Amino acid sequence: MKILYAHHPEDFKKYDTEKIRDQFLMEKVFSPNQVELTYSHVDRIIYGGAMPVEKALTLDAGKELAAEYFLQRREMGVINIGGPGKVTLDGEAYALGTKDGIYIGKGTKDISFESNDSANPAKFYINSCPAHKTYPTVKVGLDQAIARPMGQDASMNKRTIYQLIHPDVLDSCQLSMGVTVLEEGSGWNTMPCHTHERRMEVYLYFDMKEDTRVFHLMGQPNETRHIVMSNEQAALSPSWSIHSGTGTSNYTFIWGMCGENQDFDDMDHVAMKDLR
Repeated sequence: MKILYAHHPEDFKKYDTEKIRDQFLMEKVFSPNQVELTYSHVDRIIYGGAMPVEKALTLDAGKELAAEYFLQRREMGVINIGGPGKVTLDGEAYALGTKDGIYIGKGTKDISFESNDSANPAKFYINSCPAHKTYPTVKVGLDQAIARPMGQDASMNKRTIYQLIHPDVLDSCQLSMGVTVLEEGSGWNTMPCHTHERRMEVYLYFDMKEDTRVFHLMGQPNETRHIVMSNEQAALSPSWSIHSGTGTSNYTFIWGMCGENQDFDDMDHVAMKDLR
């Protein structure tokens, strides 16, 4: 598990490309028969992926959490972006198809991931954050999510936001997750952009062709930087940073948030004239 410490925006201004990629980009989210995780001190989110191929993978707390089991003091969201698979929680199995999600409540002890077919393995994307209370585990398919069409062809940002782990769908302590799907011909996400000081965010970009790239924008609105990202990579955005991007073709991404406020529309909007 890679550990990332918090970054002050004044320090961030001095980072070069290599430092930005090292501190904010997770280049390898999915590795065959491995669990890949990053632990950030930004709201103490853990994010990464489990890709079971020939064997089931279990999720252990490890030294970093100093806990008896992973969700002793945490909650978790999982969204599958690969082939069909299942997540087994304390002996109960939940089948997850492509873009199906599940919220897992605090106190769940045994967690394992498995693919139905090794030739088409599941890819379970994980977000986890501290929890103060136990809420029920709930599986959420994409068809059960709240769908919010956004944008238009003229501004190249026509997309649908699917809210899977959201207060209007299920109860969680602080975690929110969802999927945003851009339509063909659109490349911009979250533009005009915003920040939200009361929570951080992580993006996982996927459903990208081999040569497609996303230019993920971050930094304070008057000090923007970018990360060039390819398929199935994740970017960390602290609360002081914008989180937007544009692609050389359309793509899909998972957004995950944790922090003080779960109100999806609690945003500090940035006027286009104020971007630098």
